[in-house]
Amino acid sequence: MRHFELRGTWLITATLLLVQGCATPSRLPAVPLESTTKAEIPGMPGVRYFGGGDMSEFSKIALVAARKEQEFMQKQGHKGPLPPAIYVAISGGGDNGAYTAGLLNGWTAAGTRPEFKLVTGISTGALIAPFAFLGPKYDALLKQVYTTISPKDVLVPRNVVAGVFSDAMADNTPLWNLTRQSVNAALLKEIAAEYAKGRFLLVATADLDARRAIIWDMGKIASYGTPQALDLFVDVMMASASLPVAFPPVLIDVQVDGKRYQEMHVDGGVMAQVFAYPIAIKVKEQAAAAGINRERKLYVIRNARLDADWAQVERQTLSIAGRSVASLIYSQGVGDLYRIYATAQRDGVDFNLTFIPPTFNAPHKEEFDNEYMRKLYAVGYDFAAKGTLWDKVPPGFVALTAAGK
Repeated sequence: MRHFELRGTWLITATLLLVQGCATPSRLPAVPLESTTKAEIPGMPGVRYFGGGDMSEFSKIALVAARKEQEFMQKQGHKGPLPPAIYVAISGGGDNGAYTAGLLNGWTAAGTRPEFKLVTGISTGALIAPFAFLGPKYDALLKQVYTTISPKDVLVPRNVVAGVFSDAMADNTPLWNLTRQSVNAALLKEIAAEYAKGRFLLVATADLDARRAIIWDMGKIASYGTPQALDLFVDVMMASASLPVAFPPVLIDVQVDGKRYQEMHVDGGVMAQVFAYPIAIKVKEQAAAAGINRERKLYVIRNARLDADWAQVERQTLSIAGRSVASLIYSQGVGDLYRIYATAQRDGVDFNLTFIPPTFNAPHKEEFDNEYMRKLYAVGYDFAAKGTLWDKVPPGFVALTAAGK
């Protein structure tokens, strides 16, 4: 008994010493509640919008963009009304982003891929969005990233103690380095040029302090053309793909009335799995009021299966917790699609949806499993290259129409 007491005392003492010796990461103060909507990026005002907030400024910018588009097309000799505006929304999904990479490559191969007026991305979708925005010239890069990388190219696991007393269970420096290799000053210059033509690239993150979604105007960030703009551009991409607990959050410096603060941003999937444009923007109504009438099409790419995905859950805490979180994400993702569909119906936007079919059952041994991603890439490629029909409604609304689903 005495031996047990001594051993227990030693374990408690060691734990206390360990806790005292493990300093948690520091940060600047968060923006006070009453000032959250006033916070700006130093030297780059107006590059973001607050989800659920006032979108009147964004509406003005969207109309200005339409005028820029008209001017650009007139210079190219185009006469008559504006051509259809094509939107694409790319969801989160981790290594399931291989589906989108394959789909974009297959769409190019089919010869039917349009130029997108608007590209939005969350999480892995945020990592893909800039390249989808710039078009087929970056197809090879997307294929390379989503068919050749492995876990070591994305993260370095931390031991349990380091993870608990730090800010995440893994260090994602390899993913930062990988992103920096392709997201450089030249790429930002290309994005800025397209932004000047009236096109939009939007990425969403989650501000944990304020518990709200932040929509970043990546084209406007690129238009600043400074090293600071490049840093912010990469920070936003990485923040949107930083799954809480798994990867460290991204701290973004802001100012309010000259005082410095830091916001903690994480994976945009905390707020939504996919988004098209703010629901407060009544696209058709507001455009018509400005004399702009055109056809609009929306393509939503959900990097996930949308069937129930049955599984027998073990009667163990971690198994129950994991299945519950997965179910929450699944339900949120379906709800996002219904919200987007309802908004599209209101605005007269042609809705099109694709997702990973339930027939895809390749083994998924670990996150960023190379073999799994290559097989999923092939599924996405075949979907687009063979001209498979997109679904016209969210799952469960009516019987699914896409072949093989």
